[in-house]
Amino acid sequence: MSETPTRIELSPRCSLTPRGAVIFFGSLCAVSFTVSGLIALQGFWPVLPFAGLEMALLGWALKVSMDRRHHRQTITVSPDSVEIEDAQPARCSRVVFPRHWAQVRIRAAASPLHPSRLTIESHGRRFEVGSFLNEQERQGLAQRLRRLIGRVDESPSLLGPS
Repeated sequence: MSETPTRIELSPRCSLTPRGAVIFFGSLCAVSFTVSGLIALQGFWPVLPFAGLEMALLGWALKVSMDRRHHRQTITVSPDSVEIEDAQPARCSRVVFPRHWAQVRIRAAASPLHPSRLTIESHGRRFEVGSFLNEQERQGLAQRLRRLIGRVDESPSLLGPS
């Protein structure tokens, strides 16, 4: 019986819709420019350029955040290989590891303020997966990948226990 490949699709959670982002940004601009305009009328006109700069930075940060919703990672575990496809708006990359030698590792962060890193490694190469996941999701993905890939010199069946 041939084993069918297992495919795992990862993408960041993005609860803000493009329409919601426009409404959010527009309402903040309206409030900011209204308040700064009223302050400028009292003679404190230097407030206006800073309000404009603040809204420009907020708009840039919102755009970067909205662009992240297009990031996709696809991990395909077949009997012979582990393939990772990383698709972002600006670039797309694909890495293939031999399943028999692939290892799933969680690397601890250098600082408590940073998240751990989940990598798939083989023959001196490594690729980080799920960088946008929270710690609990990353740990769960690591367990699932370890069951699918196995340890070095061990390739468990993709069909699961019989």
